[in-house]
Amino acid sequence: MKALIGRKIGMTSTISDNGVVTAVTLLSASPNIITQIKNTETDGYMAVQMGAEEYKKMGKAQAGHFKASKAQPKITREFRITEPEEDLSVGSQIAADVFSIGDTVHVTGTSKGKGWAGTIKRWNFHRGRKTHGGGSYRRPGSIGSMYPQKIFKGKKMAGQMGDEQVTVRNLKIALVDMEHNVIGVTGAVPGPRKGIVLVRGVK
Repeated sequence: MKALIGRKIGMTSTISDNGVVTAVTLLSASPNIITQIKNTETDGYMAVQMGAEEYKKMGKAQAGHFKASKAQPKITREFRITEPEEDLSVGSQIAADVFSIGDTVHVTGTSKGKGWAGTIKRWNFHRGRKTHGGGSYRRPGSIGSMYPQKIFKGKKMAGQMGDEQVTVRNLKIALVDMEHNVIGVTGAVPGPRKGIVLVRGVK
């Protein structure tokens, strides 16, 4: 199973032997501990629950849940699987070396929140003209006709922008540093620095 919970460190670039510069996002990939393995018989679906980092003071409910893995993870996430993983067990660790350079991965994170935004910033609408008597500059304009006397769901209007789950697909692993527990992914990854990201390998 190729999956990890990490945090975004920042961006840098690498230069190949033929002079090609590639943007790379660095992710901290401290060893993850498997805290639970779910199956269809008891849970209704198959998934592997993993934990990362360490929680100093944990409640009794969480301590009882993680008792089998002998860990106190601060972050826990689930990764769905389609078939049982026989080589995995509760308490085992998955480190950065689960990935190799050149592997294709999907990276999921929470995008930066930008607050309540208008239609120009949120949906790239054009502004109104500022000459010849135009008095509507950044307003959205008409949002519906007389029929059917309502606004359909999904209409592009002003609203909360960002702060939502985003998955960037088919990125490549460009760096694996086991000494510092860091992996590098080509391209950009959603979220701010220190934001939690999920890295999943593509079969």
